[in-house]
Parts: sequence; structure tokens; C-alpha cells
Amino acid sequence: MEVIDNQILVDSFFTFTLGIIVLFIGRRLSQAIKPLAHFNIPEPVSGGLLVSVLIAVVYFASGYEVSFNLTSRDVLLVYFFTTIGINASLQDLVKGGKPLIILLVITISYMFVQNYVGISVASAFELPRQVGLLGGSVSLIGGHGTAIAWAPRISETYGISNAMEIGIACATFGLILASLMGGPIAQFLIKRHQLIPSVVEPLDVGVSQDENQQPVTAMGFLDAILAIHVCMIFGFVLNEALAAWGLQLPLFVTCLFAGIIATNLVPKSLPRLTGTKWPARQPAIALISEISLGTFLAMSLMSMQLWTLIDLAGPIFAILGAQFLVAVLVTMFVVFPAMGRNYDAAVVCAGFGGISLGSTPTAMANMSAVATRYGNSHLAFVVVPLVCAFFIDLANALMIPWLLG
Repeated sequence: MEVIDNQILVDSFFTFTLGIIVLFIGRRLSQAIKPLAHFNIPEPVSGGLLVSVLIAVVYFASGYEVSFNLTSRDVLLVYFFTTIGINASLQDLVKGGKPLIILLVITISYMFVQNYVGISVASAFELPRQVGLLGGSVSLIGGHGTAIAWAPRISETYGISNAMEIGIACATFGLILASLMGGPIAQFLIKRHQLIPSVVEPLDVGVSQDENQQPVTAMGFLDAILAIHVCMIFGFVLNEALAAWGLQLPLFVTCLFAGIIATNLVPKSLPRLTGTKWPARQPAIALISEISLGTFLAMSLMSMQLWTLIDLAGPIFAILGAQFLVAVLVTMFVVFPAMGRNYDAAVVCAGFGGISLGSTPTAMANMSAVATRYGNSHLAFVVVPLVCAFFIDLANALMIPWLLG
């Protein structure tokens, strides 16, 4: 950690350590403030938001800006999606075929709606249509990464000098709204329709507190780490090969597919150095998945620089208010009926709440909070990541330039 010109630079090790602390802060908040647990607000969200507000107070009081090195956070994201891939079997993918297609069609259609809502509200403020796109799928479904990637081009081509600030602001507030809406929507649907899981399944993310739960041993944990690392190496090689062919994908996407390939193509009878079976759907994988996702989200939220968003508050809040209303209506009255009006559909709705305004990790955290309380939905944990980790980026890459033009 060092201080340079009123900027406090926090290195990767201390950022990771603080992320763990923030995760525990969120846990204590959920224990102390019952509505947080009741509405399934993920623990890293409550802790991360609190710390980001405190950091903003420090900035306004002292003028010192806190900047985090988020390298370790990005590694955790790759860990998490690799575990999702390892847990996915071909049977699950076949079972998820129809729901996957339905959710994909809804999501791509919703992206068009989201963009036109942003353009309409921007026009009401007599702002260029490109500002509306920055408040649409560029920053909301696209997230910070897509906003950062497209903002320079929008700024240079269309003369919107603060395009980067608008995109980051929308992505930041969208992340907050997505974290807060998915759990309550699922809670409402589960209670109103008295939904329960059709089968009792082990958790995809996290470990049950049931005393009969299979314990996680040291060797089992290391075996899971080894399997994850093998898949990550395969995913990195696959990513480099695709890049050489001109297809740029985030590393976590190719690692997700590497996990799926390894789980489904490696024979179960193949001898392994560890003397154990491939650790798909084992408690150690679920535990690593929960640790990675929770710490990633805590670090993402605590590092938000809220003070950079004040000057853009008016138009941005109007755009986000309209987007929030549309997202809630689509989730409850389109996604839930289309996905079958059952428990799986309710968990998917929690995930769609995260996709619609936030990011893939937010969607997974929303579903994890619901699954931990009411029971797992393996179908949701297969379908949602495939839609939002792969197809959305491809659809957005085609949609954004078309709408800009």
C-alpha cells in the first residue's frame, strides 16, 4: 500500500484480504438486519455497499482517493466459472435445452427493449441517442467491461466527451439495483405460488449446513483445486487459439467450456493421480465456488468510486429508474411464466434480475442466496450462466454497432 498525490493505492494482496473482511461484514449485517436475509440480499452485496460508502465518506472528508488493484478479483471470477463448467453434465445440458432457448430468446428481445428505453429517456432530456445506448445494454447487460470497451469509440465518433463516465456510472448503479432486486422477486414468487424444489439436490454453490452433509476433507479440497487448475490451463489454451482465429472471448468463458468438456469427455473410469473420481458435483467444488463468487462480488462492490457519479445523477437516475421498472415487469410477467411457473423458474428469475441490470456474477449470487435458503435448482445454475456468460456478449457485440449506426 502506498500514497501518491492524494491517491491511496492498495495492492492485490491487501485488496484480496479486505475482500474477505467485507464478506464477513456482510454476513454480520445479514445476521443483525433481518430484512437483508429475508429478501435474500447476498452477503457480499450488503458488505461491499457499506464499505464503498465509507470509502466515499473518506474521500469527501480528506480528499484522498482509494484505488484497488483488482487482479486477484479477476482470478476469482475464472475460478468460479470453471467450477460451474465442471458441475455441468451433458444430461443437464440436454435437459436445459428448451429452457435455455426460451431464456435466450427472452434475453435478446429484452436487450432491444432495454436499448430503446434508454434512447427514449435520453431523448426526453434532449440528449443524443448514444447516451441512451450507454444507459442500455452497453452498460447494464454488458456491465463495466462492455461500457469501458465501447465508451472511447462513442466519445470519439459521436463527440460525447463524458461517455466513459456515463457508461461506468450506469454500470455501477445497475450493479447495485441488480443485486437488490433478484432475491426479493424470487422471494415474492416462491411465497405467492407456494413453490418448492421438485427434487432435493446438493448445492451448486456453497455447502449445506446439514449435519448429514458429506464433509470436505483436505485431500478432497486439493483434488478439486487440481481439477480446476487443469481446466483453467485448458481454458487459457482454448482462449489463445480462438484469439488467433479472430474471436475474442473473456477468459472465464473459455474456462467454463473447458470445465464442461472435461466433465463430459473424460471417462469416469480413467485412473487419476489422486486415486479419486473426477470431482464434479462434490462438496469441495461447491465450497470453492461459493468462496470465489462471494469474495469476487465483495471486492467489486467495495471498489466502486461513488464520488465520480454525482455530476451525472439526474439523467442517469431517470434512465435507471425506467430500466428498473421494465426489468421487474419482464422478470415477473415474461420470464417466470415462460420458464414454467415452478421453483426452477423462480430461481431463474433471481438470476435474470442480476443479468438484466448487472452482471453474470450478480446473477449467480442472487440465485445462490435463494438456493441456500429454499433449496437448489441445478437447472437454473446450468441455463443462466450459459445464456449470460456466452450468448449475451455475442448478441451485444452485434447489436451495439447496429444501433449506433
